[in-house]
Amino acid sequence: MNNITIIGAGHVGLITGVCLSDIGHHVTCCDLDQEKVDQLHTGISPFYEPGLDELLKKNVNNHRLFFTNSPEKALSDADIIYIAVGTPKQLNGDIDLTSIYKAARMIGEYATKHDVIVVTKSTVPVGTNTVIKQIIQKTARKIRNMTIVSNPEFLREGSAIRDVFYADRIIVGSDCPESAAIIEEINKPFNVPIFSTDLHSAEMIKYSSNAFLAMKISFINELAHLCEKVGADIEEVAVGMGLDSRIGGQFLKAGIGYGGSCFPKDTHAMLKMSEEAGEKLDILKAVMNVNRRQHDVLVEKAKNYFGSLKGKRAAVLGLSFKPNTDDIRESPSILIINELLKNGVSITAYDPKAMENTKKMIGEKIQYAASIEETLTDTDMVFIHTDWDEIKTFPLSQYEKLMNKPVIFDGRNCYSLNRVSAYKIDYFSIGRQPHFHALNRT
Repeated sequence: MNNITIIGAGHVGLITGVCLSDIGHHVTCCDLDQEKVDQLHTGISPFYEPGLDELLKKNVNNHRLFFTNSPEKALSDADIIYIAVGTPKQLNGDIDLTSIYKAARMIGEYATKHDVIVVTKSTVPVGTNTVIKQIIQKTARKIRNMTIVSNPEFLREGSAIRDVFYADRIIVGSDCPESAAIIEEINKPFNVPIFSTDLHSAEMIKYSSNAFLAMKISFINELAHLCEKVGADIEEVAVGMGLDSRIGGQFLKAGIGYGGSCFPKDTHAMLKMSEEAGEKLDILKAVMNVNRRQHDVLVEKAKNYFGSLKGKRAAVLGLSFKPNTDDIRESPSILIINELLKNGVSITAYDPKAMENTKKMIGEKIQYAASIEETLTDTDMVFIHTDWDEIKTFPLSQYEKLMNKPVIFDGRNCYSLNRVSAYKIDYFSIGRQPHFHALNRT
């Protein structure tokens, strides 16, 4: 039985640890945040992810999953060490690898086994694993034989547990076949196809996958603008395209652009990598530009409708960058809220899970409601930013009842045009023709 240690108990590290322990491994997660470690010992995750708390409690209670803030305790006697720390964007957009290199130095200082395999889960630019190896070798006290494996994560917030157990593939990149075989064996109980490759290709696969998905999103958003001009319906167009097996229907949903901790960061990082390598990725520049413009779409529709937005009262439904998460990093909703504030709009917002994180970011610039009904009451317009099920199933009749004059700017196409047509609502969505009700135009 291998002793597995995971450095970092954030979204990637914690989910990796929970899932590895659930298939029978004994896992220790190390995080320097003592408050987080104390909370994890109780079986409660510091962030929202469907199904995570149940698996966390199960494996803590079964004594397969442990937490500590002591690198010495976590790394001594570890055979397999996963690096799963954050790689955030710096102010200039570049990737901050400070935590990666700190983890590498910790491994060199505290690992006691002579033979160690270091597995990088964190998303890092191509070539970073080589630097990690150099740092560990330089600082190693007791390690004699150390190999690096790149095992990038492909976890979607909101469905991360499912993404582990029902993944399309597991990527194992290494220049040491023996170490790669050990990591393959560790992951074998997931019963997921494993693709083995070299170290640099594994790093590149992660960035290339995210860049391609971001490209699909920006492409369908570009088409949405054209559909509005020529009278087509982007929802119907996306379905028709997706039926082609060469294209597929995933990530062909028009909206207000991608956000979160991955796509914005990874597209920028890949663009920088290409520039440093002397290659132009013009298509990736276009993807990023389209996404930036997409954040402005709803506000422009509102300006065209009202003329001036100053003094208007707006409801905002959805704050997280996607449903089933409390993550507001790079959320289009936050960007749109800031633009509305600049235009003199007073805002009341609601989200099932992301309210506290939003308060930490933008404070009391806006009001926060405890329900959709409270959010809508006596407002002039509503902006739908996140397609939570709670919002998609909310009765349209309530917009009529609670708002001054119901005007909806739907950034996620939550309602069908047929449904909306039965109500006294002016409705604007993405890539579809607006619906006007005569009473709202007087």
